[in-house]
Amino acid sequence: MEASSIKLLILGILIVDFLIERILDYLNIKNLNAALPKNVSDVYDSDEYIKSQSYQKEKEKTEQIQSYFQFGLYIFIIIQGWLGHIFEFVNSFIINNNLFSSATFYATNLLFFALLFIISDILSTPFTIYNTFVIEEKFGFNKSTLRLFITDKIKGYLLGFIIGGIIISLLLFLIQSLGSSFWWIFWIIISGLIITLNMFYTSLLLPLFNKLTPLGDGELKDAIRSYCLKQNFPIDNIYIMDGSKRSNKANAFFSGFGKKKKIVLFDTLVEQHSIAELIAILAHEAGHFKKKHIIQMMVLSVLQIGVYLFLLSLTIESNELSIALGATEKSVAINLIGFGLLFTPVSTVTGILVNLLSRKNEYEADDFAAKTSSAQDLGIALKNLSKKNLSNLTPHPAYVFVHYSHPPVTERLRAMGL
Repeated sequence: MEASSIKLLILGILIVDFLIERILDYLNIKNLNAALPKNVSDVYDSDEYIKSQSYQKEKEKTEQIQSYFQFGLYIFIIIQGWLGHIFEFVNSFIINNNLFSSATFYATNLLFFALLFIISDILSTPFTIYNTFVIEEKFGFNKSTLRLFITDKIKGYLLGFIIGGIIISLLLFLIQSLGSSFWWIFWIIISGLIITLNMFYTSLLLPLFNKLTPLGDGELKDAIRSYCLKQNFPIDNIYIMDGSKRSNKANAFFSGFGKKKKIVLFDTLVEQHSIAELIAILAHEAGHFKKKHIIQMMVLSVLQIGVYLFLLSLTIESNELSIALGATEKSVAINLIGFGLLFTPVSTVTGILVNLLSRKNEYEADDFAAKTSSAQDLGIALKNLSKKNLSNLTPHPAYVFVHYSHPPVTERLRAMGL
């Protein structure tokens, strides 16, 4: 395919994807005017429901503005060939200043990606600031400070440059050494990295941003250990995370494999729920373990990455793709970006399929929790979580089908007969 045809194809994909997303957003926003669902009316009153609707509408409005801005920017960049111009500028800068003369290929590509990362973050930061310090503040969620926001940004940059730099450098090395055959070796390495990060996430990465405190002795710890012992659900440690330093929203999760699993409870979750509700939430997480959902989704993720890398190997050597995005000759970095744009429909379809499986798994975990703890307690916990987080109780089915990894809370309650 000629470069001009590839350029038109990319523009067409972006336009169709944008239009589909706007239709889904319209349907979702329109559905916010629905009446309060009966199976949550025992927890919500009319004022609380109106507040949740207002919160969702304000978030949607900001996201709409951001999506229009990003869409216009992407179209302009592709039409004008700015990706190629930026790459040529970086390459000329390094060569003209005799920088990294023995590693120009790596320096040019890494600096190009770093520059795009910084530009993208600068452009998205105003929207993040508005969402955090205006919308989340207005509805009583935000607990972050400007200092904490900046500190998180700096840490994110450092992690992104270190981890991202290592991964991209390895990818560039394999592509330069093996050409289109790079994909299966990189697939093995990335798969190992995913498993490692899952095992050590709470030990290595999470403490960089949050403080984890072992759950002290008491009624809650005794109840958790009693449930885990009864269900043969091995755990290594139980931690309380200081989620309240950024937001009033609550959550819980566990990580690791085998007997090295760690349970992490947000401090907001512990404060906002009874012990019976917390055990029901834990039972839901245990259901994911017992039903082997964690392993299932990890294997699926690894297979998905393998398919993407194989497809990437078909385009990584394309001169036409680079030229379509503004380069004068083949560029590995630009082809990586071009691949992401060309295969947007593929990632959308696979995302929908993964979400279908994920929603099925959530129903199964709820069923496990209902049978091993209490459907009533889990129902109350889900209702209270939704109320505290001002969740959308009436998302449009089409929006749920495309974007939701969890079923709406009303559907989960209905599946449990509540």
